Amino acid sequence: MAVEWIYLLAAGILEPCWVITLEKSDRFRKLSWAAATVVIMAVSLYLLSLAMAVIGPGTSYAVWTGIGAILTMILGIVIYEEPAKLIRIFFILLIVAGVVGINLVSGVA
Repeated sequence: MAVEWIYLLAAGILEPCWVITLEKSDRFRKLSWAAATVVIMAVSLYLLSLAMAVIGPGTSYAVWTGIGAILTMILGIVIYEEPAKLIRIFFILLIVAGVVGINLVSGVA
């Protein structure tokens, strides 16, 4: 796996991390959580920018948001006890299929 894909994977994994810290910041009233949110967001965006330089913005952004959406939804089910209905799982799988499809047709994988 090329290093830019590792950057992109790491950036995507950081997405749900800042979502969780954002929730814990209580609308930025808890400054330590708010600061953690900003730092994690900045690192995620920096890693995304490194990946975009080689992979391209369209594919990078689609994969980044896909990873973030999938992991955030999974964490919502596991941590926040959001409903794990079959239809939600179906749509998570559609996101996964979309990310895989983008990688297959992008010619940069």
